[in-house]
Amino acid sequence: MFISTLRHLSVSMASLLCRGVLTYPPLLNYAAFLRRKSHIFYCTMSTTEAQTATQGSQSTQIKISPHRKKKGLDDILKDYEAVIGIETHVQLSTLTKAFCSCPYNYGSQPNTNICPVCMGLPGALPVLNSKVIECAVKLGLALNCKLNLKSKFDRKQYFYPDLPKGYQISQFDVPIAYGGHIDLDLPVEFGGGHRRFGITRVHMEEDAGKLLHSGNGSYSQVDLNRAGVPLLEIVSEPDMRNGIEAAEYAAEIQRLVRYLGISNGNMQEGSLRCDVNISVRPTGQVKFGTKVEIKNLNSFASVNRAIDFEIARQVLLVSEGQDDQIVQETRLWEEGSQKTVTMRKKEGLSDYRYFPEPDLPGVTLAKDYVDSIRNSLPELPEVKRRRYEKMGLSMQDVLFLANDVNVAEFFDATIAKGADVKLAANWIMGDIAAYMKNEKLSIDEIKLTPQELAELIASIKGGTISGKIGKEILFELMAKGGTVKGMIEEKDLVQIIDPAEIEKMVDKVLLDNPKQLEQYRGGKTKLQGYFAGQVMKASMGKANPGLLNKILLEKLNAKS
Repeated sequence: MFISTLRHLSVSMASLLCRGVLTYPPLLNYAAFLRRKSHIFYCTMSTTEAQTATQGSQSTQIKISPHRKKKGLDDILKDYEAVIGIETHVQLSTLTKAFCSCPYNYGSQPNTNICPVCMGLPGALPVLNSKVIECAVKLGLALNCKLNLKSKFDRKQYFYPDLPKGYQISQFDVPIAYGGHIDLDLPVEFGGGHRRFGITRVHMEEDAGKLLHSGNGSYSQVDLNRAGVPLLEIVSEPDMRNGIEAAEYAAEIQRLVRYLGISNGNMQEGSLRCDVNISVRPTGQVKFGTKVEIKNLNSFASVNRAIDFEIARQVLLVSEGQDDQIVQETRLWEEGSQKTVTMRKKEGLSDYRYFPEPDLPGVTLAKDYVDSIRNSLPELPEVKRRRYEKMGLSMQDVLFLANDVNVAEFFDATIAKGADVKLAANWIMGDIAAYMKNEKLSIDEIKLTPQELAELIASIKGGTISGKIGKEILFELMAKGGTVKGMIEEKDLVQIIDPAEIEKMVDKVLLDNPKQLEQYRGGKTKLQGYFAGQVMKASMGKANPGLLNKILLEKLNAKS
């Protein structure tokens, strides 16, 4: 009787759960019918899924009309516009947390960097870390924002196991910076072009702790090491229209904070986190659609894919007249299944019950303080890209060199030593980048210096060594260090530029290969490369290539 009752209860609960799932119609498995092909979406559905989808309530299911069968998803998408904004949380690289003296080191043992303040114990009072204000002003200026010379902190109330105080110290109605913009260039492979996206605000706040879930999901543990770590939240205007623009916006924010030196921007460590807000509307409509937030985006590729998926999900619902199925909620991106899933209903501002933080004074910025920070700003990515463009570099070269602040500094130092701009760019983007990728090193970790790269380029350009010898020297310099001149002298690598000496080597190669010489003169002119290779081999790679080919052609085409 007891077992029978349990079985009946299980069946009833399963039935109830299934009905709950089916009230959210076509979303049973978007990943099964959504795939990308050259950035265009196509729609397919398996027979099993189609049958399952039709078992739900007639009022909530998507009906595939005869017109829909003829009209692909890519055609439907053309009739709609996505509206995308991003909230980016940047974890600051300060020595201590925002309101206490605890350090924060990623990867530390749980609950080893905590104190009564970041644990939220009664009677513990926060003291603001002045470095947080400096970082906020730097970022605000770099984002072309206006600064609030008088701002304040507020309490944002919400309850979660990793938030020990039951509220987060943040900024609400008077952020430290507002009304800015950021400029970026889209990669050439995505069509290129310049974009400017508005910045609504930048505000200071503290991070929450972290939940560590058990393997079987039966319990969770709380690690408060991250609680109280300083964050800057950057809220964009809803100016982006597709996943590529959003991903490039996030990448430019990462680039900017690294240039400023205020954060390492590593998404894998949670130092840069993006929450994307998406809605769709018919093209030409002014009114916004219902906004959905997506979390759990730990790479720029994930940002792109999640947005593309969510746009298609919302467009399918709207196009079938089921706008009411799109609700204001927070969804998670599942990397494995490549789809978004419901996490929780999105809170409104009133749910957070903001009020001024009574334990912290307001923040007042003096004009001299702001000016000193403004004057200390480095050359920022956008300015650097425009400068590289004026040097005559292609946009592909510009984007590569300016992407990493350390690579850009290496390049700038190399051309400052007199190296040819294009040649320096080619060496850095080619052999040096390949070596770093293979060895998993950054440009700061290789032994080659900008001075020696400039010397190497000059030695090849001036004819002292050949390009082939130059490559050999380059790899040794990157691995072991040293000087170009020292290696040339030590290994006797000076290029042979004496015509008489090269002519002797050419004569010997032709004499040793009479059969190939006869074939060449019989019309197989591609054998010129074979003869050149033999001469270069005989010279141990030191023969001047231009001089060698000139003499070789004269000899090969001479009448026998």
